[in-house]
Amino acid sequence: MILVYFFETYLDLRQRAALKLPILPKTLVGVISQEKFEKSRAYSLDKSHFNFVHEFVTILLDSAILFYGILPWFWKKSGSFVVLAGFNEENEILHTLAFLAGVMIWSQITDLPFSLYSTFVIEARHGFNKQTIWLFFRDLFKGICLAILLGPPIVSAIILIVQKGGPYLAIYLWAFMFVLSLVMMTLYPVLIAPLFNKFTPLPEGELREKIEKLASSLKFPLKKLFVVDGSTRSSHSNAYMYGFFKNKRIVLYDTLIQQCKDDEEIVAVIAHELGHWKLNHTMYSFIAVQILTFLQFGGYTLVRNSTDLFRSFGFDTQPVLIGLIIFQHTVIPLQHLVSFGLNLVSRSFEFQADAFAKKLGYGSALRGGLVKLQEENLSSMNTDPWYSAYHYSHPPLVERLAAIDESDKKAD
Repeated sequence: MILVYFFETYLDLRQRAALKLPILPKTLVGVISQEKFEKSRAYSLDKSHFNFVHEFVTILLDSAILFYGILPWFWKKSGSFVVLAGFNEENEILHTLAFLAGVMIWSQITDLPFSLYSTFVIEARHGFNKQTIWLFFRDLFKGICLAILLGPPIVSAIILIVQKGGPYLAIYLWAFMFVLSLVMMTLYPVLIAPLFNKFTPLPEGELREKIEKLASSLKFPLKKLFVVDGSTRSSHSNAYMYGFFKNKRIVLYDTLIQQCKDDEEIVAVIAHELGHWKLNHTMYSFIAVQILTFLQFGGYTLVRNSTDLFRSFGFDTQPVLIGLIIFQHTVIPLQHLVSFGLNLVSRSFEFQADAFAKKLGYGSALRGGLVKLQEENLSSMNTDPWYSAYHYSHPPLVERLAAIDESDKKAD
């Protein structure tokens, strides 16, 4: 963990050096205004300073929890709480739920100051935060309620599967998580997302007609086209699509519509998103996640009965949840390598989706839309190549514009 922290801190230092550069990259000269560039630098450096402090505190807390045996101590204390509540401490499900309740309280206490500072200081300072303190805590309360509602049945099911799984444990765990992911992908946009944001149909007009025409030309089964009130919380903008089979939906942030006054730029952004669908990127990503999930569960089944492993972390018993936590800690370096590989694939997909939108005739509009989003979101203009490759799932604007321009040169 500490070695990974030092490596990522080194990348952060490289990125800070890039952010401090006083001039725009050549590709963006004359494209991004100097005023927006200066604002972007200030915003990115503020976030960088905040990230240094946050990551330092996080590694200190995580290391202390492992080094001083706080994890096994807290597990025993949660068992004592189960007894005080009048239940049987030997009931692993109740014991685990009591442990998770304590972990949730602890995480809220340690994360809350950082969340408040990020939202009401950094984001507000640069004009992005739009939510009130009341809305912030209301969202927090809703999130906790959802965790209390959904967490226990999921955790209970996992414990029972591990206890009864036998030699096919990895398959059963993967099958459960596969079904759960499909259920959550179905229920989240319909039941959960509306708890936090208001989704309204995109009004009739030229923009709607253009998006529907584009979807129809690609045989994209668009059933609903929504606008979400992202502006109630932030002025950052986005667009996304979701849904299974013949029931697809597209969601535009109201901030995207406000920032991109040209309808063609918005349609170009949608064309990029539809490119991911047409080129099966979503399916490939989903399959990759399922394979990785299965491999993780396979690795867990190999170590879950290792008494020495549990004892090395201070446990004299082998609870299911603790086994999962220990396994996650032991494969941290491998997880970062896998994440790096997935980022490389994701960046390749982004270039392909850009090229797809360009083939549809939206090259110029996409270029303008990407620049507009970069300006309005005050995204980093100068990025260190190592930091970008390691952290970014989307290529920096400079690389995307260069790829679009390169295809123009090849065509010429």
